[in-house]
Amino acid sequence: MEINAKEAAHIIKKQSNKISDSDELHQYSKEELIEKIKSLQSHNMQLRNIIAKSSSKQMGKQCKKVQKPFDFTTCTFRHVLLKFMYIGWDYQGYAVQEDTTNTIENYLFEALIKTCLIKNRNSSNYHRCGRTDKGVSSFGQVISIDLRSRLSKDQQDDINSEINYCNTLNKVLPENIQCIAWCPVDDDFSARFNCKSRTYKYFFPRDNLNIENMQIAAQYLIGTHDFRNFCKMDVGNGVIQFVRNILSIELSPSTRVCDKEDYNLYVATIKGQAFLWHQIRCIMGVLLLIGQGKEEPEIVKELLNIEKNPRKPDYNMASEVPLNLYYCEYDSSREWIYDYTSLSTVIQKLKTQWTFSSIKSTMIEYMLHDVEAIHNSLKSNKIEKPNNINYLLSGVKSKNYIPLMKRQKCESLEDRIEHYVKKKKLEISEEAIKSSN
Repeated sequence: MEINAKEAAHIIKKQSNKISDSDELHQYSKEELIEKIKSLQSHNMQLRNIIAKSSSKQMGKQCKKVQKPFDFTTCTFRHVLLKFMYIGWDYQGYAVQEDTTNTIENYLFEALIKTCLIKNRNSSNYHRCGRTDKGVSSFGQVISIDLRSRLSKDQQDDINSEINYCNTLNKVLPENIQCIAWCPVDDDFSARFNCKSRTYKYFFPRDNLNIENMQIAAQYLIGTHDFRNFCKMDVGNGVIQFVRNILSIELSPSTRVCDKEDYNLYVATIKGQAFLWHQIRCIMGVLLLIGQGKEEPEIVKELLNIEKNPRKPDYNMASEVPLNLYYCEYDSSREWIYDYTSLSTVIQKLKTQWTFSSIKSTMIEYMLHDVEAIHNSLKSNKIEKPNNINYLLSGVKSKNYIPLMKRQKCESLEDRIEHYVKKKKLEISEEAIKSSN
């Protein structure tokens, strides 16, 4: 019968206790005591050998765990684009932060380093296309980076022989952060600066919104405008120019259809060259107020008229949960490389999340339907329609609605610039200030 080290140590202790028991020893003759001692010594020696052998194996396992550093000096590298999807609801945003490790970027670089595709971030020639905030998701986030290659420089056209980057990363990434595709690019190509356009999608319930008025208002946003009244001004980080170009905005029903029209979902698809901090959420906040009939579509024109209204009125932006950085566009010569097996795995992971999310959603719908039926039966003269939109507008809501242009105004851009210049947190020339106006 085989025994392990723990059992052997227990037997030694037990036998030692027996030897020290004087009452038992008095029962043996001198010859019996000598034989007993010899037997115990022999048995203990065997047990100690078992312990020593077990300890040696354990040390060997520990030594195996300590791997030698990967030798990057013999490796070749190639510059690539990587396309990622992530469900950002449980993360503190995309970019690495000092006070938390729960960010998309942190998990991404952990995976890149663990798989030895890069040595470290500083030497990886890294750029990200967009920086999404806490709770925001993405289907089409793109980064540019130098990755280890198994091919020499003159062999790198042989894509089929290259490392399967997506499959390699997805094995160690969280299930709600997955690599979708990769693309070889020139060494000076930047995921951020070479991006032609970015497309966001924002999902919201149909409810009793006036979609037609929302569409009218959305058209006013198309084109090149100063969007300082539709964003959070990030002057402290040197952003003093708020002119951006929105290429298109579309509001359309989603593919999800419910029996009750109020519970159907709509999607706002907003395409632009680049966006300001919280710009999409501010735009959606205003559009939802218009859809509720609290503002007219022309309020958008008022907010875009910077000469007349240089200071942003205090209003709530829309929730981050329905926002998705959906697509980042590059020139047509870039061909994404997809792997069938890797995508099949991603599909299975998404189906798992979809299954449980759909079950939760449907269960809540059943409960909501029954509670509404009881509620309406208690107030037969007036059937109240649910208002799902207010839940998407963050911040405190006043009981009596105050029109946007009559609300308290935020600081002007000039006041903010002056504030940061005085604190010596911003250095800026007078010409730059003038060009921002």
